[in-house]
Amino acid sequence: MLDYTREAAVYDATRGGVPRARAAAEAVDALLPATARDHLDLACGTGLVSERVARPGRRVVGVDLAPGMLTVAAGRLPGHALRADCRRLPFTAGAFDSVSAVWLLHLLDDAAPVVAEAARVLRPGGVFVTTVDKADAHDVGSDIDTLVGPYRLRQVADAHATVTALAEQHGLTPCGEALFQGHGQGRTPAELARRVRAGDMYREGGSALAARLAALPDPDTPRPEPVFRLMAFRAA
Repeated sequence: MLDYTREAAVYDATRGGVPRARAAAEAVDALLPATARDHLDLACGTGLVSERVARPGRRVVGVDLAPGMLTVAAGRLPGHALRADCRRLPFTAGAFDSVSAVWLLHLLDDAAPVVAEAARVLRPGGVFVTTVDKADAHDVGSDIDTLVGPYRLRQVADAHATVTALAEQHGLTPCGEALFQGHGQGRTPAELARRVRAGDMYREGGSALAARLAALPDPDTPRPEPVFRLMAFRAA
């Protein structure tokens, strides 16, 4: 897993910046109850999405484990950016009207503790919104995907069926879905080849995969952007 404290300085610039954050926040907001006043954003990172979910009458609290991320988030969520483990939240039961987890569950070996905590801190009728199937979002059917498909690790922790089953165990029922597009994340063969050679991605493919990627047509032309999927679950 990345060192997100070290990554904080470049995270927004290398992850689509404001356009991607705005798209994510709008999709999250569309799934939240109109009456949601207290919102919790799990693994809020730099707070770029969190601050865009906030609006008059809605307080957004962001939590993250990486101090570097929280330093940035604190400027966007003054007084409401806290260091906390999403598997053991420092809040009482029923403290929030809504909870979001954007690009979190795919990082985990087991999403169960996070889903359980999200359910615990929700008030009756509250909504939990989370991204699912992140690996699939990056499979856009391009020539790159044809080459890296055999080396792509499918994350089971954020598979929609897995998350749905976990949610239902804690009294959360599906209540909506949304899609939103990434920005500035369309991959180029040349950049991906470089990362494969460096061992940052698809290391099982090694130099042979890197060479095949570099030989693709238009190596510096970005392929289509990923499309991310959100699911929403309502507490009884």
